[in-house]
Amino acid sequence: MTNFAAPIIATADSDAFLAELRGFDAFGAKTIQFEQDGIPYFVNEFWTSSQRQAHSLHEISYRACFKPQLPEFFISRLTASGEGVYDPFMGRGTTPLQAALMGRRPIGNDMNPLSALLTRPRLATPSLAAIEARLREIDWRAGEPERRDLLAFYHEDTLRQICALRRFLLTHSEPVDDWIKMVAINRLTGHSPGFFSVYTLPPNQAVSVESQVKINARRGQTPPPRDVGKLILKKSRALLADGPPRPHPPAILGDGDAAHTPFVASASARLIVTSPPFLDIVQYAADNWLRNWFAGIDTDAVKISAHRGEAAWSRMVRDCFVEFARVVAPGGHVAFEVGEVRGGSVLLERLVWRAVEGLPFARLFVLVNAQEFTKTSHCWGVRNNAKGVNSNRIVVLRRA
Repeated sequence: MTNFAAPIIATADSDAFLAELRGFDAFGAKTIQFEQDGIPYFVNEFWTSSQRQAHSLHEISYRACFKPQLPEFFISRLTASGEGVYDPFMGRGTTPLQAALMGRRPIGNDMNPLSALLTRPRLATPSLAAIEARLREIDWRAGEPERRDLLAFYHEDTLRQICALRRFLLTHSEPVDDWIKMVAINRLTGHSPGFFSVYTLPPNQAVSVESQVKINARRGQTPPPRDVGKLILKKSRALLADGPPRPHPPAILGDGDAAHTPFVASASARLIVTSPPFLDIVQYAADNWLRNWFAGIDTDAVKISAHRGEAAWSRMVRDCFVEFARVVAPGGHVAFEVGEVRGGSVLLERLVWRAVEGLPFARLFVLVNAQEFTKTSHCWGVRNNAKGVNSNRIVVLRRA
């Protein structure tokens, strides 16, 4: 393996960032600074824990996503207008979208092909009038139910509309069609009348048909009729409430292995803000089967790796950072969010700290954003600041 030895130093930008962290008190608390096992830590509430404080375009559902305030914190301090901001594990596209909203170049990648479908339309939004006009072109009565088992989720008339929309979108690919597909993917199932389905789990995952049948029996419910077009238009209106992204350089998006991204030019990113898959088992097929069906994606063809052991996870991290060394411009930074796993018994930031040794990155510190109560933690029954749900642990590095 090539040895990229790098001194542990900080530039003037990093020095200014460190000074700000030490004196940070925007939410009434002082930063706590300490060192453990040779790793410097900075602990505070660095961005607000309040819900829905970000741009309306961020309001789509995706499992295990961080808040827009996290990338905004780093983008605003470590990049300038027009510079590239990259997320190699972009998920719902929070980092690329926030980069676009701040006039930076959005760069994103994810092994999940749904990620690009969820991200690209929000970087160049159509008008509400264009969405409404396109929805009028669809023959909503033309779709016969393709899967009768989906009647566990949908009224028969609703399923007919969904199938008509699916067939239309599989043969049309204008930007407005991509937007409608993105919104529909996010309205397929959920727990309120704003979704196409009867009551089910929150919309960031889909239960099996068998599980939904049990939910229906337990709650004594049957799927009510929904107007798919009206719900898409309603959600579109909400997403567009704060307007489109400001002008920004063209986006670059991919759907491959984060350790091999030839579509990203060398030294094109000034900043990486990302959160990799954690050690816990990834239930990709179970979570995404319904979204993939609607989008025409073969779930079995999506090879999402699950790194169940520390050694395998550390190898993945190192392989990615070898690629990051090519992608990040000298003097640029990486903010690598790892949260906590297994009840806090495994601190992933320490694995990252060791994994990048010898690569051309200065290991600066670990920033811990210790938040107050969040809706997400309440939803999953997780107590405050436990299991990484409402605290972020971010390894910050600088490219030498």
